[in-house]
Amino acid sequence: MNFKYFGLVFFFFTTLLSAQKTEYSSLLIPDSLKQNANAIVRLDQIDIVIASQRSMNIKEKRVVTVLNEKGQNAIDAYESYDKRRVIKNIQATVFDAFGNEIKKIKRKDFKDQSSVDGGTLFSDGRVMYLDYTATQYPYTIVFESEIETSTTAFIPQWFPLSDYLLSIEKSVLNVSFPENLGFRKRELNFSNFKIKTTADTSTQLSYLATNILAQKEEDYSPNISKIFPRVMMGLEFFNLEGVDGNAKTWKEFGKWWSDKILTGTEELPEETKAKMKTLVGDEKDPIKKAKIIYKYVQEKSRYVAIMEGIGGWKPMPVKDVDRLGYGDCKALSNYTKSLLNAVDVPSYYTKLYGSKDKQNIESDFVSQQGNHIILTIPNGENYVFLECTSQDDPFGYQANFTDDRDVLVIKPDGGEIIRTKKYENKDNVQVNKGKYSLDDNGKFSGTISMVSEGSQYGKFHIVTTPPTEQEAYYKEYWGNIGNLKIDKTRFSNDKEKVRFTEDMEISADNYWKISNGKMIFVVNAYNQYTGSVKRIRNRKNPFEIQRGYYDVDEVSISLPTGFSIESLPQNFELNTKFGEYKTEIIKKDNNNIVYKRSLLVKRGLYKNIEYDEYRLFMEQISRNDNAKIILTK
Repeated sequence: MNFKYFGLVFFFFTTLLSAQKTEYSSLLIPDSLKQNANAIVRLDQIDIVIASQRSMNIKEKRVVTVLNEKGQNAIDAYESYDKRRVIKNIQATVFDAFGNEIKKIKRKDFKDQSSVDGGTLFSDGRVMYLDYTATQYPYTIVFESEIETSTTAFIPQWFPLSDYLLSIEKSVLNVSFPENLGFRKRELNFSNFKIKTTADTSTQLSYLATNILAQKEEDYSPNISKIFPRVMMGLEFFNLEGVDGNAKTWKEFGKWWSDKILTGTEELPEETKAKMKTLVGDEKDPIKKAKIIYKYVQEKSRYVAIMEGIGGWKPMPVKDVDRLGYGDCKALSNYTKSLLNAVDVPSYYTKLYGSKDKQNIESDFVSQQGNHIILTIPNGENYVFLECTSQDDPFGYQANFTDDRDVLVIKPDGGEIIRTKKYENKDNVQVNKGKYSLDDNGKFSGTISMVSEGSQYGKFHIVTTPPTEQEAYYKEYWGNIGNLKIDKTRFSNDKEKVRFTEDMEISADNYWKISNGKMIFVVNAYNQYTGSVKRIRNRKNPFEIQRGYYDVDEVSISLPTGFSIESLPQNFELNTKFGEYKTEIIKKDNNNIVYKRSLLVKRGLYKNIEYDEYRLFMEQISRNDNAKIILTK
């Protein structure tokens, strides 16, 4: 035998085996990609083939190495389906740290369940997802899926980087489409990332992203949609819910939506129409009539949580909502719209992104966008916006979920981008008026009335929480007061004025401390800022204060008899671009003082280099809020 030839064959054979095992080995991942990462996307390739106005195929291969338990969510191994969206293929394979295959997961091994609980009306919307429990880390999952759908109105956005603490080794998007469908795209936030356009023709679009290092989440960062790279895509000629459409402008898009998606869903039973007319009686004012109808909807219906797009984009018929008494955001908004129409109050179905983080409909890119539906009522030159999924919100209240963002209003004559209500800094106010006394044993006894409006009004939900949770909430809120006892609570929720009042009686032992025969205690008992703004070296992202707020405090303090004031904190005032802060102490007599405090924090988007200045602003507030009085016996 030719041993030289045998050695060469053996070398190639062992090299091939090694290659098979090491393709998914986590040991070969560069250290730079592991730094700050909980998971690494080795490959995420999405191939979208739009064959016609009514046919789109989406294939994805996603290879993710999970480094620890916190990286589990990066697997992203699920697909939703319904009668117009078919899963042609779904499978996964798990490999250990050395690239050895651990497990094959076939279609039958995926969990398959309804997209939502809440009734048979939504049973056609389902989801298949991987439920894999890791026994060791790191490990790698190769997830593959193929979807066929007739819905071409919604082309998935490309997010090469979808989360913090996630590295991307390679991400690929390939899209092919007929020239006559009016394909369009919009690139966002590319400048700080390694993204290459590899094809951009009249029938094809391709991108390649490589070696994107894991990003640490920085406090106060804007929504990732504003800072991470993404590509939006859409067609001028599309299909949705089995209906063809075409639109170049928002006006055209809204007109099509009104005529083709909403039409046929809005017919109420005649007895319900008559009931609404009886309910409003002789009232002529449209807003007052709308308040009556809104109250009726809140009392009659309950919300089933389904994002727009899950279970379809077309709302279920209002006659079904009327009969069953429940629905999702689409259904309840459309139902309320029909009830208002029965009493001659115009209103408009409205598409938007609903979330605590403000996100706009991209107004200069006409496409299917949004995840939530509300209702818009014209009111002179302005609008009133109704959250139809809430059984508790006051009429027109929007703070913290749908406020201050661009939305698409669907009017009968077409669509229009408008902005929802913006709560100004001082609209989000909390006025605290109280008193407390200290005895010579250090016992604290106080009463406080806190009146909240705007975004701060949102705490009114505390009314419906169990007493034990209420107590836990206030003990955390007043964490600066040790040994706190909640002696009495009384709430007043004025929905007409959108004002929430908390009247509290509290007490605590040993509020003050004795040092060298002196009594020392913090004067600001009720509204201390005890937090801190994290120091971030070499901050990369801008920072955003999404909602400003304004606190005003006035507290009368009764000091124990037999003590004299040795030292009072100095009055203090601070004015910066981020806000204003002021404290004042007024000495009435030897046993009574008044503490006044105001804090205004301004909303805004600020440069990364301004972050330390903001941190210093809040640090000064925290330090001054902890200012102490010294008494001597």
